[in-house]
Amino acid sequence: MTGKSIAKRFGDLKVRPKLMVLHNLFFLVLTLSVNFSVIPLVESRVEQARQREVGLILESFQKAGPTDPQRRLEVYELQAGTEKELQPPDAVLQWTRAHPNEIWRNDLESDFLYKWDPVGQLYYRLRLPNSFYSGIVESAKIALFVVLGVIYVLAVLFLELVILPRYVYGPIRLLLVADAAAQHGDRSHEIVSGGQIPGDEIGQIMKSRNDTIRDLRKRERDLEETLEHLETAKRNLEAQDRLVSLGLLSASVAHEMNTPLAVLHGSIEKMLETSADEPGRQRLKRMMRVTERLRKISEGLLDFARLRRREMGPVEMQGLVEEAWALVAIDEKAATTTFENRVPPGTKVTGNADRLLQVFVNLLRNALHAVNSNGRISVTGEECRLGAAPAYAFAVTDNGPGIPPEVLPEIFDAFVTTRLDAQGTGLGLAVAEGIVDQHGGVISASNCPQGGARLEVRLPAYVENPITVRTE
Repeated sequence: MTGKSIAKRFGDLKVRPKLMVLHNLFFLVLTLSVNFSVIPLVESRVEQARQREVGLILESFQKAGPTDPQRRLEVYELQAGTEKELQPPDAVLQWTRAHPNEIWRNDLESDFLYKWDPVGQLYYRLRLPNSFYSGIVESAKIALFVVLGVIYVLAVLFLELVILPRYVYGPIRLLLVADAAAQHGDRSHEIVSGGQIPGDEIGQIMKSRNDTIRDLRKRERDLEETLEHLETAKRNLEAQDRLVSLGLLSASVAHEMNTPLAVLHGSIEKMLETSADEPGRQRLKRMMRVTERLRKISEGLLDFARLRRREMGPVEMQGLVEEAWALVAIDEKAATTTFENRVPPGTKVTGNADRLLQVFVNLLRNALHAVNSNGRISVTGEECRLGAAPAYAFAVTDNGPGIPPEVLPEIFDAFVTTRLDAQGTGLGLAVAEGIVDQHGGVISASNCPQGGARLEVRLPAYVENPITVRTE
């Protein structure tokens, strides 16, 4: 097995088995280090002590005899006796007979020392403490390895039960749980909370991951908003296309109506000049009013379809609101509706009178269609601000049923209508919003707390040196 394959297999291990392998390798290296550093030092010191003691023993054993029994050597099993009593080996007998009063010693074969005294015909025998010193070294080795083993077991238990679960396994588990939550779309658990993030490298990884997830979610939200805007733009384009088609159709209808209306109007006028029957004249006058209304409708259609240049200037709003109501009051329903114009006299805004008239005609017509019999409609005006500039807020309120909550957010979109009697097209408020926006104002819709709808138009107040602009 090559080194690369071993490294690959080790790298594929999970964190806990990998740390266990490292623990054991560390203990093995520690054991070998102790064996090759501490044990030789212990052996050297023990050997030095043994040599010193053996030297002293040899010196004392050399003096041993009938006159100097050396009782202090009894601890080393000093014995004196005849050849029959001690029964020394043949090699010892031969050597000591040849070297009387000299000490026989062979550490490789025996721990005993022998000496023969020819005067007393006695043999002396003594045991060297070699086994004692070798036992010390072995005991030191065993004790050292036991201590190392206990320390290793305690260290591993402390690491595996206290340190690693808290500072390694726990943070890694948090990361894995958060990643699993992100993969399954559980956004409430995909971010690791700040209180659980440590200050080490794992914590840095957690913070970086949290930032990445937040940035990803933000980009997802931005993408969703972009898609919604694209969808809204698509609907707006469709609505604009319908408006263009409606404008062309309006112009065509108006042109087709103008000639028959002119003939009908002239014929009614001649009949009024020649008729003497009063009931007949009254009927002709009603027909005249109807033709006048049809002519106004035709002019309105042409006005809707025509692109014109308009100048901005001071517009007196109390009179404009009265004129708008006069146009709306052609509807028979206005006879049973109470109207209040509470715009203060002299209230002037900067704008185009014709365009603003169209705005309030649309707002008042919507209010008139919303109220029941004996309805109430009022228009108020008061000072306000548009940003840092002075302005006026004009509120058109009614006591109708109000605007349904599901329609309120898109009330100014084209072709949105809450009327179910097929009288509305949903264009009035969209056109009004466009005109107000061209004037630098804002329009908003809400429901009154006491019931009914409230549409508020904020327009810049008139100041000297009016600015002339072009609007198409």
